[in-house]
Amino acid sequence: MKKSINQSTLSFILNGISILALLFLVFSLLSYSQISGKLDLANENRFALTSNANRFMNGSAYLTNEVRAFASTGKQEHYDNYWNEVNTLKNRDKGVAAMQEIGITSEEQDMIDNMSDLSNKLVPLEDEAMKNVQAGNMQAALDYVYGEEYNASITQINALKEQFLADLDSRTKAEVETLGRESRFIRTTMITALIVVAFIQLLIMIITKRRVLRPVIAVRDQMSEISQGNLSAEFLLKSNTSEIGMLVESIHETKRELKKYIHDIDSKLSEMAEGNMDLVIGDDYRGEFLPIQNAMRQILDSLNSALSRINITAEQVLEESRRMASDAEILSSGAVAQASAVQELAASIHELSTQVDHTSSDADTAQKCSTEAASLLMASNEKMGDLTAAMEDISNASQEIGGIIKTIEDISFQTNILALNAAVEAARAGEAGKGFAVVAEEVQSLANKSSASAKDITELIENSIRMIKHGTSLTAETTSALGDVVIGAKQATDLIEQIADSAMQQSQSLHQLKAGMEQIAGVVQTNASTAEKSAASAKELQNQSEELKVSVHRFRLRRHR
Repeated sequence: MKKSINQSTLSFILNGISILALLFLVFSLLSYSQISGKLDLANENRFALTSNANRFMNGSAYLTNEVRAFASTGKQEHYDNYWNEVNTLKNRDKGVAAMQEIGITSEEQDMIDNMSDLSNKLVPLEDEAMKNVQAGNMQAALDYVYGEEYNASITQINALKEQFLADLDSRTKAEVETLGRESRFIRTTMITALIVVAFIQLLIMIITKRRVLRPVIAVRDQMSEISQGNLSAEFLLKSNTSEIGMLVESIHETKRELKKYIHDIDSKLSEMAEGNMDLVIGDDYRGEFLPIQNAMRQILDSLNSALSRINITAEQVLEESRRMASDAEILSSGAVAQASAVQELAASIHELSTQVDHTSSDADTAQKCSTEAASLLMASNEKMGDLTAAMEDISNASQEIGGIIKTIEDISFQTNILALNAAVEAARAGEAGKGFAVVAEEVQSLANKSSASAKDITELIENSIRMIKHGTSLTAETTSALGDVVIGAKQATDLIEQIADSAMQQSQSLHQLKAGMEQIAGVVQTNASTAEKSAASAKELQNQSEELKVSVHRFRLRRHR
């Protein structure tokens, strides 16, 4: 990581310099205030010294002028002014005292002393001059105050005055100039300090903007991008050892960690979406991402467990569906075969019913014929004269009855065959054919009875034919034989009626059997259709199970260790 001074340290240094500059500025301000006070005081003292020096000198000059005016004019007011200055005003003494109070040098004091001595030397001369004026000797007085000695003293005093004023002015001026230079220096340093403070503050602003505000704004923008989920946004700030640099490094580290987590989660979820469940969730997640890691691990474990169970179940369902499909196909085939057999049986029963209907019709015809025969036999008793014709009719009727007997035998034979077939089919039908077996037995019984009756009728007709053949020779016996014939005819009529009733009952039973077979055929058809649908459903279930198996096999699961 690049080395860089901390913002806090840099800010501390710059602010420290600024504070020091401000402290220096405050100190300079105080110094400037003191120097300004001293400069003002120096100017005041200079003015006061000059004023008091002039007061001192003016006092001496005032005494000289007044004594000379008194000597020249003799006016009393000049005399009074002179002594008023000496005794009352005392400007020379007050001026010297004021200068001493303000402060003067020893050289200046020596010069004042010299001027005082010279002035004191003039006092006797001025006394003499005033005494001469009072004595009326004006000339003598003028000689004192305008004499060579007095003028020489005045000249010396004026020279000392000029030198004193020059020295005093030079000294005070030097003090004022020195204080002025100090004041200007302090003012310059103050301005310099202000410039330094302003520069440092400007530098702080620039540094704060460049090293704090701009990075903070960039960090804010980057964090806004991160908060919106954009981890690929460009972030040009480089990390360093400063606080902002460390913050930048934290953001880079955060983006790296988030990208790592997102990449890891994306790769794991992509592999899971592609069916790879044989994954291992690492332990490199930190902080608030640990629950996500744990949740992914739990999801993966749950999916492996659930898909393993689904895989096992799919295999079991596939195996069961295969067996179910096989059984359904067998059942469907059996149902179709059963439906075909039932249809054939129904067709046979329909044909048998038709034949029984014919038998019933023939039995009715036979009954009619038998009734007619009985009538003829009864008429034969009354019309023996017509015996030949009657015998002819009986012969014809016997031939017809022989045909009918033949038909009855055929019907009986066919009925017996149908009864046998029905018994066979009933045996094939099992439990469902029990009722049909009973009907078959009844039909067979009726067939047997029909056969027996046919045999009986055959025997009777054969006897009648023999009797008709021997009718001529047996005419005498016709009456008695005819009675037997009537009785036989009566029995035949009864038997034929029984045959007709049995045929009628057989026909009704066959109709019921036909209706039952039709119902059975409908049920068998329904069963066959249901079996076919079941087979189709089982096949579809098998296909779905295979698809489920293929779908589950997409997932690569963990091996049980």
